[in-house]
Amino acid sequence: MDNFISLDLIFRWLHVLFGITWIGLLYYFNFIQGEYFKEAEASAKADATKKLAPRALWWFRWGAMGTFLTGAIMLFTVPSAVSNYIWIGSLLGTLMFLNVWLIIWPNQKIALGMAEGDGPAAGAKALLASRHNVLFAAPMAFCMLASGHGGMGGWAAVDWSATSMIVMLVLIAALEANAIVGKQGPLTTVKGVIHSSLALTAVMVLVFNFL
Repeated sequence: MDNFISLDLIFRWLHVLFGITWIGLLYYFNFIQGEYFKEAEASAKADATKKLAPRALWWFRWGAMGTFLTGAIMLFTVPSAVSNYIWIGSLLGTLMFLNVWLIIWPNQKIALGMAEGDGPAAGAKALLASRHNVLFAAPMAFCMLASGHGGMGGWAAVDWSATSMIVMLVLIAALEANAIVGKQGPLTTVKGVIHSSLALTAVMVLVFNFL
């Protein structure tokens, strides 16, 4: 039993380290690099596009991979720690992971000139998915922290109704659909996406506790 707990702790530690790398770079791209590119001189932007962005994207996508894999291992090997909050957080995390590997990275390669295609259109697709990942990040983190890990308490014992689960799943599905084929809307600005992410977290808590 002691060995099992130690292994669980190692995977939690790795999950957090990978998650810091992934979400930290997600915020960097959306809050810092994107805003810098809007103001940078052409030569500086070209240099960053060629040398900085590819390196950051390497750590970004593999940070996402590490976060996903360690999370999946814990999800299916530590059933006592799994709660409704963990399932919703895992769903959000999985969608974010898929957005990285199936939308953001393929389109960023085109936008950065690493692959052939329509650069501006690819960049817009990558940005749309990236903005939605920022939208999902705060509620995802809240779910992970709200859950009771290994009997440590938290809100894991909240008795969610079927209605609240359906409402939340429909909302998440609609937002992910918008990430693929929709528009940025209020997510266009840094302030807008931050406020939207916090608002989504509040809506999630209200839905789960009052529906």
